[in-house]
Formats: sequence, structure tokens, C-alpha cells
Amino acid sequence: MSTRLRKITQQVLVGNVKVGGGAPIVVQSMTNTDTVNVKATVNQIIELATAGSEMVRITVNSEEAAQAVASIKEQLIAQNCFVPIIGDFHFNGHKLLEKYPDCAAALDKYRINPGNVGRGKSRDPQFQQMIEFACQYAKPVRIGVNGGSLDQAVLTRLLDENRQLAQPEPLAAVARKAIVLSALESAVKAEEIGLGKDKIILSCKISNVQELIAIYEDLAARCNYALHLGLTEAGMGSKGIVASAAALSVLMQQGIGDTIRISLTPEPGASRTQEVIVGQEILQTMGFRSFTPMVISCPGCGRTTSDYFQKLALNIQSYLRDQMPIWRTQYAGVETMEVAVMGCVVNGPGESKNANIGISLPGTGESPVAPVYEDGEKTVTLKGDHIAEEFQAIVQRYIETHYGKSE
Repeated sequence: MSTRLRKITQQVLVGNVKVGGGAPIVVQSMTNTDTVNVKATVNQIIELATAGSEMVRITVNSEEAAQAVASIKEQLIAQNCFVPIIGDFHFNGHKLLEKYPDCAAALDKYRINPGNVGRGKSRDPQFQQMIEFACQYAKPVRIGVNGGSLDQAVLTRLLDENRQLAQPEPLAAVARKAIVLSALESAVKAEEIGLGKDKIILSCKISNVQELIAIYEDLAARCNYALHLGLTEAGMGSKGIVASAAALSVLMQQGIGDTIRISLTPEPGASRTQEVIVGQEILQTMGFRSFTPMVISCPGCGRTTSDYFQKLALNIQSYLRDQMPIWRTQYAGVETMEVAVMGCVVNGPGESKNANIGISLPGTGESPVAPVYEDGEKTVTLKGDHIAEEFQAIVQRYIETHYGKSE
């Protein structure tokens, strides 16, 4: 695992999950169902939690949505799903929390955007009201500043101050300062109202990678609040994955960040769980946490004209991820296992020996046999039409014999 120096922040307890204070970095996600549709929302929360989301945020944007929250929480508990639920509030959160106390009590955390909590004279009273509800119900709050909905009062104030300087800073630099200052000033207000530092998480999310890195470096240097990381509106497919990985990895390598979300635009009809898997894989490939056995496989070349090793790597990877909800409760440490599926003799045996368990499939023109290695030693050679099934059985047997029973 990574030995980077972790910035120790104030720990916050969200439901049963520890955030900050040196606790492992938490992966979270958000539903995209209509919260009013209780069944669909419950099903998606369970799907996300099963995939590994350790907290799930839901939209609470209307009276109907607020009325649905308590029922959602009850149905989750009835199905033995205890993942913390976060209420995402904008514009009218103060009214919803006041009118629907069951909603306020059922949620495990509130998310407040200072730029959307109110305008003009109404901003401070509405923010105060939401913080007072958090104090009343002993709930933590994420004060989440977004570049796309930045508190204009803060930005205007800084722009006015900037114009008075002999050498004014560029607009982008002033905007970065405004984002950070909005978060910090709102946190100070929350503490003045009575919310403890151990109930506050901050985030400052924008969609530009370099700007995000600069903002969080500044924010982390100026406070010890727990920090939520995320590249907002990251995008779809490889663009969103690469951008999120680039930004978050740089920050986490510096010890910045206590919880993350990968804000991918899902493809039509695609599962929402992709953002959870990507978040886990970023943490695991960086060496910060382990979630599921990792599959090492080669990209293929002219030596691997058959696609057999590609299909086997895909099948094994899917098999390992599908089995993890079961294995996690049965075999302690199985998530740290490495499995190698290689396509020819060049690197195949070496990589297979370095993994806990590996198979080196024959490349073009090589003997049609596949040696299997366990902890560096060749244990069997597979051949014939059932290599995939036999290797999967070997992986299962290895897990059963090498990982102790979970408590």
C-alpha cells in the first residue's frame, strides 16, 4: 500500500462511516432516480452500495421528495442495507427540513451549496436555518461550493478588492480564491451557529483539472476540515474517467482528500455503478485501498492473434467482482489478491509468477498449453477446450485455501 504522508483532518462520523481523521478514503456516489419514486431509488441505492459505494447521496428538491426520504430509509433497513444517505439540498432546503422533520431525522448528512442557499438578505438566515436543523438532529453537513453556482456576493467582493490593487490578478485566480473563501467563510459561520468542526466536511468542485488541483491545495493548506474530492461534471466515458483520475490522484498523492466521488455522465441505460468502480480502481491502483482482486493482463500484440486471453481476462475480472460481495464476508484479505492473465511467452510466465495466481496462455505459434502459477510456482498445465472453466475453478480453490475466514 502507498506510504504517502496523509494530511490528518478532523474526523466526521456519517452514519456508521468515518470520514477524515486518518480513516481510509471513502468512496461515495449519487442516485439519478427521481427520489419521489421510492422503489426505484431504494433499488439504485442498494445497487450502488452492493458495488461498494460507502455513502449515497439523493436529491431532495421538492416536498414530495422530502416526504419520500423516511420511507426510503425504512425500506433500506428492512433489506439490511445500512449505507448512509445524504440529502442534496439547493434553494429550498431550509423549508423542506422545517416542514418535514422525518426527512431531517432520516438523513445521515446534509449537503448545502452556499451559492444556492439564498440570495441577498435571505442568504444568511436560510443558511443559518439549515445549520440549526443539522445541530438539532446531530447531523454532519457537507458545505459544497461549485464553480458553476459560486456565491456571487463573495466573488463580487473579491473582484472589487482586486480592482484596487496596483497589479490586479487574473479573473481565474480571483475566482479560485472566491471558491475557497466561500467554503471557509461558510464553515466559520456554521461553527458560530453551533455546528462542531466534527460535523463539517468541505468541498470545492469545478470541472477543470488544473484549477481543481490548485483550489484543493489552497483549501487544504488553510484548514483541517475533512475534505470531499470530486471533479464536477467530469464527462462521459474515457474522458470523465481520465480527467477524474488525473485530478484526484495528484491530490491524494499529496495526502489531500478524505472522501471521493467520480461524477461520470452515464451512457444511456448504463448502470450507475460505473462511477463507484472507477473510484475504487483509482484508490486501488494508487495503493491507497483494496476493494477486489486485481487482474493483470497484457494489451496483446502480433504474438497474440487469438482473442482467447482477452475473453479470459474479461471473464475472470467479471467473476471476481461479481463474487466479492460474497467473498468479502467469507475470506479476510481476498481483496488484496492479484491474478495475472497473460497472452504469450514473452512476459507471461514472469508476470504470472509475480501474481498470487496467474496463467500464461499460448501466443501465436506457441504450444497449445497454458501453465498456471501459484505464488511463483508452476502447479499445473492446462490444455484443451475448457481452460477458462478450469482456471476459474483453480482461482476459487486458491481463495478457499489461502484466505482465512472473515470474522
